[in-house]
Amino acid sequence: MLKEYFPILVLLLVVVGFCVTNLVLSELLGRRRKARGKGDTYECGMQPIGTARRRISVKFFLVAVLFILFDVETIFLLPWAVNLRELSAARAGNGSFLLLEMLGFIGVLLLGLVYVWRKGGLEWD
Repeated sequence: MLKEYFPILVLLLVVVGFCVTNLVLSELLGRRRKARGKGDTYECGMQPIGTARRRISVKFFLVAVLFILFDVETIFLLPWAVNLRELSAARAGNGSFLLLEMLGFIGVLLLGLVYVWRKGGLEWD
C-alpha cells in the first residue's frame, strides 16, 4: 500500500524542498533597498483616497449574500434541465410531476426574491 503513495510523497518532498530553498536563497541573496513608495497601497496606479478602514453599509453585504444565495440555487436548475428527459423516462413517463416539482422550487425562489425586494433589501441607498 505504501508503494502506491511513494511517488506522491517524493513529489511532495521535492516541492517543499524547492519552496524552502527559494525562500532561503531570496532572503540571503536579495537586495534590501528601501524606497519611498514601496510600502504604499497600490490601487491600479492611482493614489488611494481616504483610509481602508471606512465603514461600509450592511446593505452591501446583504445584496452580496443574496446574490450568492440565488446564484447557487439557480445552479441547481442546470442539471435538472439537462437530465429532464432521462429522468422522466426513468420514472415511466412521469415528466409532468418532475416539471411541477421544479416549478415549485422556482416558485419558492421567486417568493424569496419578492420578499427581499419588498423589504428593500436590494436597494443601495
